[in-house]
Parts: sequence; structure tokens; C-alpha cells
Amino acid sequence: MKFRCIFVLVGLIWQATGFAAQDYPNKPVRVLVATPARSTPDMVARLVTPGLSTLFGQQFLVDNRSGANGMLGTELAAKATPDGYTLVMGTPSTLTIMRYVHKDVPYDALRDFSPIGLISVGPYLLVAHPSVAARTVGELIALAKTQPGKLTYGSGGNGSTNHLAMELFKSFARVDIRHVPYKGDLPAITDVLGGHVNMSMLPIGPLLPYVKTDRLRVLAVTSVKRASQLPQVPTLDESGLKGFEAIVWFGMLAPARTPKPIVARLAEGLQKVMRQREVRAQFQDQSIEPADGNPAELEQLIRREIETYGKLAKSAHIKAE
Repeated sequence: MKFRCIFVLVGLIWQATGFAAQDYPNKPVRVLVATPARSTPDMVARLVTPGLSTLFGQQFLVDNRSGANGMLGTELAAKATPDGYTLVMGTPSTLTIMRYVHKDVPYDALRDFSPIGLISVGPYLLVAHPSVAARTVGELIALAKTQPGKLTYGSGGNGSTNHLAMELFKSFARVDIRHVPYKGDLPAITDVLGGHVNMSMLPIGPLLPYVKTDRLRVLAVTSVKRASQLPQVPTLDESGLKGFEAIVWFGMLAPARTPKPIVARLAEGLQKVMRQREVRAQFQDQSIEPADGNPAELEQLIRREIETYGKLAKSAHIKAE
């Protein structure tokens, strides 16, 4: 009798969850972005939410909650009611790197979130000032080995994603290039353009105008496949660093324990939106590479980066400022 009651109760819970999913959403959905307005994660969120709003018949509203290097907004999402009405834009910085470069991160990417889908995946560009006497990755590595510690690279700050990406390059290439941290990518770009630092590894979008006008020399892309915006530029893997991959990605997640039928509906909806030609065209217009919204791929990517960057942060003694 006791076990029958348990089975009945479980059945009622599943039935209620199913009804809730069928009725979902019946009010606006908040999409937390842990960076300020006009940042790249904010831009990605605003490219995808109009399609979700149309598809589901309810507004998906971007809510910028920046602060504490992205931990503020991400923690709000982790602790939100798991009912599908609070989602979050996830990035490598907030989900896979933060736990290794900051103390007391108040959430765990694998424990506290349910992946909905991958929205964008793109490479960094390895760029150098034209005064650097290297036109290929091989030449850069050779130059760095003859001048250990003399060449410099700029990043968006200690513990930033491009800091980790460049340290990964140093590890693969076995070279000593001195790190110069900045407070954001734009100051780093400015100083590479001015020749104050020799090189950097940054997302494609902000660099394209300078690459196309030869103000910066692009040596390679960091993805395993060539970038659609610069198909003539080789990958680091092709350039001799076999297996190298460092990517910029953005994904959508829900708080853990959000009912699986609701997560499934959101994942299906996101995939539909990301397949729309006009949406993909809008991404490409902003030099952002669209993904297909796959939730399994997002989870695998998070797990892989946690392992890769965890080892790297420990071996290179990387800590945020």
C-alpha cells in the first residue's frame, strides 16, 4: 500500500509537470545577461530573444545584471526559481574559467544549471602589430624562442578568456611571451594598434576593420576550422600546433531543477530560432558566428573547458585581479 501511494504521487507530479510545460510560458521570461548593455553577450541575447518571443507568444526580456566580473548576474540565475521564467546567457568567463581564477565563486556550472542550447561559437584571432618580424605562426614561435620574455601580448585582464587562450598558445608553442593585462579588450586592441604591445588574441568582430586595412597582421584563427569571415587565414592546428582550440562561445541555460519538459521546449524553440535565415544573417552581420542551439553540445563544451582551463590556470598560476 505504501509503495502504491508513492507511485501514485510520482505519477501526479509528472502529470502536473507535463501540464505546466504545455502551458509554458504564460508570462514574460527574463533572460539575465551578466554584462552591461552593448557588450557582446548582451548583443547575442538581443539577437535571439525577438525570435523566441515570436515563437512562444510571450516576451523574452533581456535583463542586464553586471557586476563582480559576471558573477552577480550568473548567481542570480543559479538561485532563481527553477520554473523556466528566469534564464541566463552563459559564457566561458562566467561558467568555465571563473571557478579557477576567483575565490569563492557562488555557483557551479555543472551543478546549478541546465543547458538549453549553444547560440554562438567563434574563434579568436592571433594578431600582431605590423612591426613584428613574423608573418606566420612558425615565424612568430621562432622569434619568441630567440627572445624569451621580450615579446609582449595584451589581454582583457588577468583571468580573462583571451588571457587563458594566449596562455594555452604559449603552452602549446613552448614559448615565453610576457603578459600585459588591460581592463577590457578595447584598451588591449588600442595598444596593439599603437605598437605598445606586440600581439594579442581577441574575438574577430572588433578586429576585422583593422585586419582588412592592414593595421594589424592576422597570423591564425584559434578554432579547429577556418573562420567563414576570413577563410584565407589558417588555423593554429594547421600552423603546426596540432589539437589547439580556443573559442568564444555563448549559450543559454536555465537554473538546475527546472522541469525537464520546460527545458526541452526551450531547447527545441531555441534550435528553431537559430535555424532561421534572417537570424543567422543578423549574427553574421555583427561578425558573430551562429551555432545551432544544441543543448548536448553546450554541456560537452562546458565540461571540456572546465578540464582544459582548470589545468592551465593551475600550471600558469593564473588569478584574476
